[in-house]
Amino acid sequence: QVQLVESGGGLVQPGGSLRLSCAASGRTFSNYHIGWFRQAPGKAREFVSLITVDGSPIYEIFVKGRFTISRDNAKNTVYLQMNSLKPDDTAVYYCAAQVTPGPSSAANLYDYWGQGTQVTVSS
Repeated sequence: QVQLVESGGGLVQPGGSLRLSCAASGRTFSNYHIGWFRQAPGKAREFVSLITVDGSPIYEIFVKGRFTISRDNAKNTVYLQMNSLKPDDTAVYYCAAQVTPGPSSAANLYDYWGQGTQVTVSS
C-alpha cells in the first residue's frame, strides 16, 4: 500500500509559477512510476506528466517546455514545477503511483492516488 499526499496548489496569476509536491509513504517509493494528472470542472481527468523509476520524465504536449517533473527518492517525494501558467491549467491536480511494468499515461493503470490539490490560474 502507498499513501500519496499532494501539496503546493493555490491561486496564481497568468504567467506565474507553482511547485506541486507529492509525498509518499508506505511501500518502497523508488519502485513506482509517479504520474501527475489533472481534472478541470466538467472535463475528464487528463494526463500531465510522469517520471519513471529511473528518473526519466514524460510530458503531455500541452505542458512540455513549461512544466518540469522531478523526484527525490530519499525524501519519497515527486515535484511538478509549473511555469508560465495559463488559465487553461486551472484544475485539481492529482499524483498517482504505478507499479512496474509501465510506465503509462493511462489513468486506469495507476494503482494509488492522492486526494488532489487545487490549482487556479486567474487574474
